[in-house]
Amino acid sequence: MSARETLRTEITDGVFVITLSRAAEYNTITPTLRDELAAAIDEGDADHRAHAILLRAEGPAFCAGYGLDWSTAAQAAEIPSAKGGSVGATEQRGGGRVWDSVADHRMMSRFVATYMKLWYAAKPTIAAVQGWCIGGGTDMVLCADVIVAGEGARFGYPPSRVWGTPTTAMWVYRMGLERAKRYLLTGDEIPAPKAVELGLILECVPDDRLDEHALGLAKRMARVPTNQLVMLKLLCNQTAENMGLTSSRTLGTLFDGIARHTQEGLDFVTRAGEVGFRQAVRERDDPFGDYGSRPKGPGDAGAIGRKPDPGRRR
Repeated sequence: MSARETLRTEITDGVFVITLSRAAEYNTITPTLRDELAAAIDEGDADHRAHAILLRAEGPAFCAGYGLDWSTAAQAAEIPSAKGGSVGATEQRGGGRVWDSVADHRMMSRFVATYMKLWYAAKPTIAAVQGWCIGGGTDMVLCADVIVAGEGARFGYPPSRVWGTPTTAMWVYRMGLERAKRYLLTGDEIPAPKAVELGLILECVPDDRLDEHALGLAKRMARVPTNQLVMLKLLCNQTAENMGLTSSRTLGTLFDGIARHTQEGLDFVTRAGEVGFRQAVRERDDPFGDYGSRPKGPGDAGAIGRKPDPGRRR
């Protein structure tokens, strides 16, 4: 077993297992996680003992998106004012350098390139999802070849309401045009059983069976010769590539930067600085009554415990 700061890896019965290990932080995305995940996927793809790669996570959430603590702070500080301080939403026309869309695209493309390793790895990739998988977490997980989830898992892209667009742009390719529009144009939360119905993920199982089920599926794939797996994966993925996946992804990554720098996006960052990240997100989601703003009830308790409030995530 190999342990890093944000994850650990091991190989078992032909399956290279990557486990996100920042449970207390809901496995939120940081630059360190980005780099360690990229290295781990490359390692698994190159390991001759592995036929398949399984991505899973510890704790109550698979990945609750980007940690707003560093990402909003980075944006708030990126444009200096004429007096040397950061520029708020009302000062953008003042002194200092304006937002550089090319630099932003290059920065976000580093994250996207990591997520797409799940798609472009020669070997099949399976993701096992529990709890929250929202915002940037969906950018990551929807790149996996197969997604299974616990029944208590919840998906969604709340930044579509303000401050983001899906960078890997996998929604249409998984759900179809109208279903993708239905959930991206509202940012609505998607419970795991509904995600199966929509075609966003393959299947869901009881929460306490998720790890066993996902590993069993990966081991079943690992019985097939690697060369067969590589050819069959490429054959399937090429269909999405021919439909324009690369151009959709480029546009999604570019639009994500633009969405973070609209007036509404800048106001969101300013508000987060005033009242804190959790409150700013709650104000965004309260009118919709979902995610951290969803009323707690009996369905929130179960094998994985009460679901955490994802209010500090993007």
